[in-house]
Amino acid sequence: MHVLVPTDGSEPARAALEHATTAFPDASVTLLHVIDPALTMYRGEMSYDYQRLIKLETERAETFLDAAQEFADEHGVSVTTEILLGTPARSIVTFATENDVDQIVLGSHGRSGVSRVLLGSVAEKVVRRSPVPVTVVR
Repeated sequence: MHVLVPTDGSEPARAALEHATTAFPDASVTLLHVIDPALTMYRGEMSYDYQRLIKLETERAETFLDAAQEFADEHGVSVTTEILLGTPARSIVTFATENDVDQIVLGSHGRSGVSRVLLGSVAEKVVRRSPVPVTVVR
């Protein structure tokens, strides 16, 4: 079994990894982080230097992916990591489709109402578009 755990380094993402390692202890797990260039452009003083921003986001992702990998190692779960550039929900579903993923486990920040409408929900979009079962952990 191949389980995909999209992660952004947040607490809900860590909870999703914990759930995946418990619910699917014999699965191979892929931790996926998607760098959204549209959001990256609006952060910090260096928004004019796109390549530098992507490099910094990649370094940040590598840091929390390494920590997640250590967690998985402690629990005896086989983990690989991937970093993609793109729109998170679309990239997650595409990765799942192209890489024979059997299950997606992802965290949700639990936004509701106006904030969910304004910010959108990656988890909701993945649930609607995914060709495989999705578990959302809050």
